[in-house]
Amino acid sequence: MKMSLDGADGTYRIQGYADGEIRINDVRYGQSLLVAPDTLITEWGPTSLEAVGRTDFKPVHELDPEVVLLGTGARQIFPSRELMLGMFESGIGLEVMDTASACRTYNVLMSEGRRVVAALIIDQGR
Repeated sequence: MKMSLDGADGTYRIQGYADGEIRINDVRYGQSLLVAPDTLITEWGPTSLEAVGRTDFKPVHELDPEVVLLGTGARQIFPSRELMLGMFESGIGLEVMDTASACRTYNVLMSEGRRVVAALIIDQGR
């Protein structure tokens, strides 16, 4: 899926998503990553939703978002209750969706000036 958003206020803009690959600012990434309007963390560890734990969200908390978009791959799969509860207790909104939807939603929220982080899981076992 190709996406385009011109005139966005953020530095990091998602330009496209296909199975196993996300394109941000004309660079292709094939691993799970965190993206915020002013931050890109390409060394985010989880390779599947099952591998995501509360400690994986420590860098997310450090970015101080108002909402986190968790992209879970080709299908929407909800994380453990523990992970969802941890975000709730921190006062951070968590929206779970397939990765294509998370990419589109990130661009919209970023363009609105929202403090958004997209946590995008790329399953490297595909």
